[in-house]
Amino acid sequence: MKDYSGNAVLVVIIFHSSLSEMGKAMNQEQKREYTARVAQANRSELVVIIYELFLLALDEADAAFAKGELSEGVRHIKRAEGFLQELMGSLDYRYAIAEELMRLYRYVYEQLIFSALRRKMVNGETVREVMGKLKEAFIKVAKQDSSAPVMKNTQQVYAGLTYGKGSLNEVLLTGNDSNRGYRA
Repeated sequence: MKDYSGNAVLVVIIFHSSLSEMGKAMNQEQKREYTARVAQANRSELVVIIYELFLLALDEADAAFAKGELSEGVRHIKRAEGFLQELMGSLDYRYAIAEELMRLYRYVYEQLIFSALRRKMVNGETVREVMGKLKEAFIKVAKQDSSAPVMKNTQQVYAGLTYGKGSLNEVLLTGNDSNRGYRA
């Protein structure tokens, strides 16, 4: 897995631009939730988030193709390709499993290319099944990963139920804000 710690700013930019392109798939609350998750995620959790965003982009592409919005479908396929390329680039070849993952990623990438060329989903269910199973495996890995968040000096976000009827509000509990941010 790629060490994102030196590229914390890059990680935020990639996710922010991806979230801003999600369009109809996400409302503002969901975008805020993903942003908070990215800010507090360790390496394994970031991989899970990438899988989630990949699958969401695939769903958006499928929906666009079904409505006959071909160029919109291709745009979502290209976004899914970007997430897949990030997963491919994050493989650590010191581990044998990386070779197996790369084979699966190549298959998925080929199906995405065919889908973009044909302007319809090609083997979409198989791609969802492969990537869904990998996401579930990485969720298990992330639960066991106790490493620190990739991004340093971010606010801790704690969510809790308020006294409002079933409403969920984010509460920022901050300590010393003078240590936040990036230093030149």
